[in-house]
Amino acid sequence: MWTLSGFADEISPDPAEQCATLRRLGIGYLEMRSAWDTRAPDLSDAQLRRLADVIEDHGLRVSSIGSPTGKIPVDGDFAAHLRQFDRVLHVAEVLGAPYIRLFSFYVRDARRDRDEVLRRLTALVDRAAGHDLVLLHENEKGIYGDIPERCLDLVESVGSERLRLAWDPANFVQCGVRPFTDGYGRLRPYLAYVQVKDAALGTGEVCVAGAGDGEWPQTLRALRDDGFDGFFSMEPHLAEAGPAGGFSGPELFATATEAFTALLRGAGIEYR
Repeated sequence: MWTLSGFADEISPDPAEQCATLRRLGIGYLEMRSAWDTRAPDLSDAQLRRLADVIEDHGLRVSSIGSPTGKIPVDGDFAAHLRQFDRVLHVAEVLGAPYIRLFSFYVRDARRDRDEVLRRLTALVDRAAGHDLVLLHENEKGIYGDIPERCLDLVESVGSERLRLAWDPANFVQCGVRPFTDGYGRLRPYLAYVQVKDAALGTGEVCVAGAGDGEWPQTLRALRDDGFDGFFSMEPHLAEAGPAGGFSGPELFATATEAFTALLRGAGIEYR
């Protein structure tokens, strides 16, 4: 059974409105990136306790922490970044999240910066030892792992079951990649989580799943036939999109969710 989740801060900065909208849409999980316009690692202990109460009061659970880990230049202050990651690990523990989303650093030259990227990503994986969760690398534009070849290099070179891939077809499209054609076969063994948005190859403009060049129908059929069992996290980016995230608002978030669930129903795929 596939499970829907969503980047709740795309709905509203207010967690109560985030959760209420997800419930109306029949979504039982959320991906926590920010609340009250405050990023996950920057939440105070009091805010974190309040957020946990709001989520529980609405009968929701957390699928992943949408952290900013690894979204700094490859030569940025890594010691400070590790301290921030420790806070992310704490947030995941308090909210009961089984996954943390992260990135592989903005690079100047992918070949030249590869060794430093691998050193840093390995350190993050080691830092998560003892925590009952999996780190998910997202293929973001401009980082080392922005195309399938380098995503594969990352996960195989680090070589840890604690590091897996979040599949974001829109981000691949914005890098000039046809996701299913160019990447699915190689990356599928490491694919553990799916982020739902789409984009047009010519312009990079973000759109609802199935309306762009993200090859959603082929991907969904292949995941179904492969026996995939995991989360699909709505990340529409329909009103705003930028390096720090995106925003859609309740109505556009609902529009994106309806477009995606229509694809699932069209493929005869059950979901919750």
